Amino acid sequence: MTKQLFRGLALFAALALMLCGCTAKPAADSGKDYLATEFGAVADGVTLNTASVQAAIDYISANGGGRLVFTPGTFVCGSIYLKNNVTLHLQKDAVLLGSLNPWDFIRDTVAHWTAFVLSVDQENIGVTGEGTLDCRGFQVANNLVQYVHLGLLEDPLGLDRVQEVKRPELIHFFRCKNIVMKDITLKDPASWTQQYDQCDGLLVEGMKVDAKCYWNNDGIDVVDSKNVTIRNCYIDSADDSYCFKSHSATGVSENILVENCIGRSSANGVKFGTYTRGTFKHFRFKNIKIFDTYRSAFTVASVDGASIEDVEIDGLQSLHTGNPFFIRLASRHEGEAPCLKDVVIKNVYAEVPFEKPDAGYSYEGPVEDLPRNVCPSIITGIPGLRIDNVRFENVEIVYPGQADSTYAYRGTSPEELAAIPELERSYPEFSNWKELPAWGFYIRHADGLSFQNVKIKVVGEDYRPAVVADDVNGLKMTNFVISQADAAEGKQQIITHNVTDFECK
Repeated sequence: MTKQLFRGLALFAALALMLCGCTAKPAADSGKDYLATEFGAVADGVTLNTASVQAAIDYISANGGGRLVFTPGTFVCGSIYLKNNVTLHLQKDAVLLGSLNPWDFIRDTVAHWTAFVLSVDQENIGVTGEGTLDCRGFQVANNLVQYVHLGLLEDPLGLDRVQEVKRPELIHFFRCKNIVMKDITLKDPASWTQQYDQCDGLLVEGMKVDAKCYWNNDGIDVVDSKNVTIRNCYIDSADDSYCFKSHSATGVSENILVENCIGRSSANGVKFGTYTRGTFKHFRFKNIKIFDTYRSAFTVASVDGASIEDVEIDGLQSLHTGNPFFIRLASRHEGEAPCLKDVVIKNVYAEVPFEKPDAGYSYEGPVEDLPRNVCPSIITGIPGLRIDNVRFENVEIVYPGQADSTYAYRGTSPEELAAIPELERSYPEFSNWKELPAWGFYIRHADGLSFQNVKIKVVGEDYRPAVVADDVNGLKMTNFVISQADAAEGKQQIITHNVTDFECK
């Protein structure tokens, strides 16, 4: 359906309902509730309700605002646009179910993404209630592939996996203000689950996300937005769970709080990036749990010119994740001058398994080219781009060990350390280097690192030392405890190369 035809039908439906004496009346205040069924929506799991739902939203917005309430039942719908002062409220056992026809979803001409619920340049909007938004993403995405084979849709990737922007997200809000997303369940997107791009004033609270039905199923993406609170959420996603991006060199992401949240991912638990162009500052993460996650519990990466500063992680439990921390500064493009500085990580307990942590999930992470022993936590810039001022306090990490030098080997001589590639143009993943020469921390091209009350333990045998620091200015270790029960007598656990101002006490 074309966008013009969609709007025409929506207007026709609104006029018809008003002429027929619809029971919904204009509200004297923005707190009025309107039932979706009063606008002709049918909760039978079959009827396509796009026109009636859009007519209801348009009417409520034009008449002072309020909530459009979906009572228990299943309402099938295509793309709808949320308008000023309107909240969708889904009662318990109410489901807003995505159409299986990909052409029922709109790719917005301003935001340039496709989504189930769209909003552009609106304010005082949201989705609340104990109901569910379900996009049926696996079926919709595969139906899109059928149209590729029929020559009706271009697929530049040629992978039978249509580009993310052409597959429907559940939520896409662009340049919106004062957004409340509360208690809702988001299920099975065909692309990212929810994207808030250039928004100001966002509360996401008590949300549950089940997003592991298809490729690129990020849990939440906050892009160039500010004044954001995400709390008491549970995200289970095929791709990064809590993701912060910048699509513009002039974009600013600031004043972000994430607290009391749980994540599981077949990629990263919390991630800055991958696309990072603008400025990120004043981020706070409190009381976060990441489990059964394929890559890192926390990735802080600037690889596209971004400035990332003033990030605090206070309270993290990382269980059964491929890597606790990956902190990366690089540049994938010429002429960029990114920076990454002032990161505090404290009050952490982490366990790294020997086995693949997301094995058995429907869209689990790839089986990597081997050989590679289990990776350490990584803090690394590149020559000329140095990470500055990272502090670890009250941290305990348990590694599995079992690294075998006859299986994969990386030495610690100056020549061997110099041979480790910089990979400044590579997509940032901790596994890119395959074997690294430490089992606990690998640090390179960084200034002003501090470790206080940090304990790292390896359970099985590991031929590598605990820590390798290469080209580091200012490294302070206070009460840094290394535990390796079967370490060879006299084994040197901290290797430094080109390190100045080093204190260990």
